[in-house]
Amino acid sequence: MEVLFYIAVLLGTFLLMEGITWCTHKYVMHCFLWSWHKSHHTRHQHVLEKNDLFGVVFSLPSIALFMYGIHFANPYIFSLALGILLYGIFYLLFHDFIVHQRIRWRPSK
Repeated sequence: MEVLFYIAVLLGTFLLMEGITWCTHKYVMHCFLWSWHKSHHTRHQHVLEKNDLFGVVFSLPSIALFMYGIHFANPYIFSLALGILLYGIFYLLFHDFIVHQRIRWRPSK
C-alpha cells in the first residue's frame, strides 16, 4: 500500500510540473530571461541554443532531491525527484523533438 502512495506522489508531481512549466514559460522565459529563451524562437542551424540552459537549470532541483532522497533514505523525496525527472524527459521528447523537430525524424513539409 505504501508503494501506491509513492506512485501517487510521482504522478502528482508529474502533473503539477505542467502548471509550473506553463507559469515559468510565461513569467520567466518570456519576461526577464528572454535573453536565453529568444534563441528558441529564432531559426538557426546550431545543434544547441541558449534556451537549452533552462534544461540544465531546471534539472538542479531534481538532482538535489535525488541526492537528499537517497542520502536520507526518503522514498517520498525520491518520488518527487523522479516525477520531476520523468516530466523533464517527457517535455524534451515532446516539445523539443516532436513539436520543434530539434532532431529531424520526419520529412519537412
